[in-house]
Amino acid sequence: MDPILPTLNRRHHQRLREIYRSAGWPCQDSLEVELIATGHVQRQRSAEGHETLRLTDAGVRTLAQAFARNQAARSPHEALVVKVAVAMARAGRLAWRGLALRVPLPRALLQDAPADGTVAGVPSDAPLQASVFEHEAETLQTTPDHTWCMACPDVFSIRRSTVEAYLEPVVHEIKVSRADLLGDLKRPAKRAAYLAMAGACWYVLGLDARGRPVGGPDDIPSECGVMVAREDRLDVLREAPRRAMPRLPLHVWMALAQASPVPRDVTLEQSLLRAVPESAIPPRPEG
Repeated sequence: MDPILPTLNRRHHQRLREIYRSAGWPCQDSLEVELIATGHVQRQRSAEGHETLRLTDAGVRTLAQAFARNQAARSPHEALVVKVAVAMARAGRLAWRGLALRVPLPRALLQDAPADGTVAGVPSDAPLQASVFEHEAETLQTTPDHTWCMACPDVFSIRRSTVEAYLEPVVHEIKVSRADLLGDLKRPAKRAAYLAMAGACWYVLGLDARGRPVGGPDDIPSECGVMVAREDRLDVLREAPRRAMPRLPLHVWMALAQASPVPRDVTLEQSLLRAVPESAIPPRPEG
């Protein structure tokens, strides 16, 4: 009777990647057994009797196909978000993507917000729920003209430091189409939210079908920096003004604790960027 072989899923592909990038020490779990049974991994024994694992040719082909599917599934926006996040991680920072962070903004700034309740970068299918913040109403007693809102930066990063005043949070907002850029610039509340949660804010602009940047420094307000994402590098067109932030609020720490930062080592499914320009990385404080 022929054995029933398992169908490989994302967890199997992840394990294949881990084995490929490691010394191949066995875990001896069910995933490993299934990969060996399907011929994607084989065991090797050294002269000293140590058993390790290595990918077979079939395992390498399966892994390459998984990488190709992942890259094809990414939209141009998501692909650029990944590139920027990985570039920040490789520059020595802790970077997150897909965060939802709350910030207090002046009520007057939100008067022109859409009537459906969306503000500060929250998608239309995720309206702001004011009741979430009712238990923290007392935190705004000193600024009664402010209200809580949500912001979803494309990339949020901090320095790797144990000194809170040296964290230097930075927001990168990614734009790959001119229409999206111009629509975003009409929302001052969104930009204000990013500036309120970070010491610097950058707009990272992609290229159109003709290889031209979708915008330039003249389009972006002066309080934000401007980069253009070339095929293999980030070009700084204008520096982002920096301001000191003595500490991150507790609710930001909680959001970071519940999310996973982007790995600093680049996997095969991510396109490489050359070194990030030094001007795009906040300098290390003295002391």
